Amino acid sequence: MSSVHQNARRHGHAAVSVVLLPAAHTGPEDFVREGFGEAVRERSLDIDLTFAALEFGHVTDRSVVERIRSEHLLPARARGSTLWLGGISLGGYVALCCAERDSRGLAGLCLMAPYLGSYLVTAEIARAGLAAWSCADLAADDEERRVWRFLKTRTPGAPQIHLGLGREDRFRDRHQLLAAELAPGEVDTVPGAHDWPTWRRLWDNFLDVRLTPRR
Repeated sequence: MSSVHQNARRHGHAAVSVVLLPAAHTGPEDFVREGFGEAVRERSLDIDLTFAALEFGHVTDRSVVERIRSEHLLPARARGSTLWLGGISLGGYVALCCAERDSRGLAGLCLMAPYLGSYLVTAEIARAGLAAWSCADLAADDEERRVWRFLKTRTPGAPQIHLGLGREDRFRDRHQLLAAELAPGEVDTVPGAHDWPTWRRLWDNFLDVRLTPRR
């Protein structure tokens, strides 16, 4: 499965680059089919889009973060682009893993209905409260807890977070655990479930709120 690139300019690179990672069992072509690129063109935005592929084998062998970093993030950083990394469901989780590993050059994270860890991990955090949750001495392969440590220890210079949620999403309880830790302006909630129509609505809102220049 190959990634899909949609550039704003015929020659050269746009001022902003957005790399989007798909949900499980979906791919780059689904972003195209659902009109994510069309939404950018309708707004005449100077944005280069990359709809990246997530190979299941790369997720299971834990090479996915380094692959996304080397194939997509480092080249955008080298171009000097304002770089947003985003993802849907599993893709949102991988985006968080990438930011936890190396957030340099990332302007922000666009997380739409992100997977936030197993029930065991999220229940542990919910019981303690994120502020009181102990996250010292985590193993290198404990990615789920490392992601939550990244969220717990964000500093003013950390990438912005834009969290998009469907009100009827079946994973709503876990999403609310993160939403409660963010500022109101960082969370966008719309009617909808864990599905493409909801994610497309969230994408439209993200473009309007975060990437459309103010007149």
